[in-house]
Amino acid sequence: MNSESKKLAEQRLGYEFADSTLLEQAFTHASVADSRLRSNERLEFLGDAVLGVIVCQRIFELHPLLLEGEMTKIKSTVVSRQACAQIALAMGLGELLALGKGMRVQEALPSSLAAAVLEAVIAAIYIDGGMDKVRAFLLPKVEPLIERAFESGHQENFKSILQQHAQQNMDDTPTYSMIDQRGPDHAKHFHVCVQIGERRFPSCWGASKKTAEQSAALLALQELGVTQIDEHGRVRVIPQPPVASTAAATTTTAPAPSVEVGKTETHA
Repeated sequence: MNSESKKLAEQRLGYEFADSTLLEQAFTHASVADSRLRSNERLEFLGDAVLGVIVCQRIFELHPLLLEGEMTKIKSTVVSRQACAQIALAMGLGELLALGKGMRVQEALPSSLAAAVLEAVIAAIYIDGGMDKVRAFLLPKVEPLIERAFESGHQENFKSILQQHAQQNMDDTPTYSMIDQRGPDHAKHFHVCVQIGERRFPSCWGASKKTAEQSAALLALQELGVTQIDEHGRVRVIPQPPVASTAAATTTTAPAPSVEVGKTETHA
């Protein structure tokens, strides 16, 4: 990492490192490092823990009436790979990641790599400047995610909502089928559909099996009228009165078309 790249990284992070070797290591992928010990993998490990502590504390402070289970659901959404990747890519951190030849096989950086960069940067700032500096860096980025997860009522766990709806209102349990998978091992995409009884819902692609299943579950929820997209593009759960199970038993449809879901990719 040359001096110009380091300066650009610090500008995007809004933090100046006393030890620039930490910054360089945070942006060094194992595919280009002399050894894995010199890559960002160890920093990623530490950064994941620091991120969790900061997010948990902030949820605890912002929502004193929430129980443990509710706080856990919000935390899982905010520290998910998708959320971390979105933060990293929005800051332009993925462009600065040093990768080995053949790793950038597609225009968009895989979410796993982008998330890893953010976690490594968190650890680097923590080691270099302490917890207060990390909080100053992170809180403006995670607080909106915390509030969004709290207000949505679903914390983006669409599989759980679909299962609850299907069991309570359709006397059945959703099943997920892998239709196809494409791409190299480090950047595979998966084609998944969900079915409840004889009813099959639209299929979709995702950057992981969990992501594809969550997106497929969301499509099913939208088709069933359980969720809707508000004027801000956010998913809202619509309260559902119980329905007779016989109604579901008499409803079947032909296989639905495949669609691509972009912004709703999530993780269980």
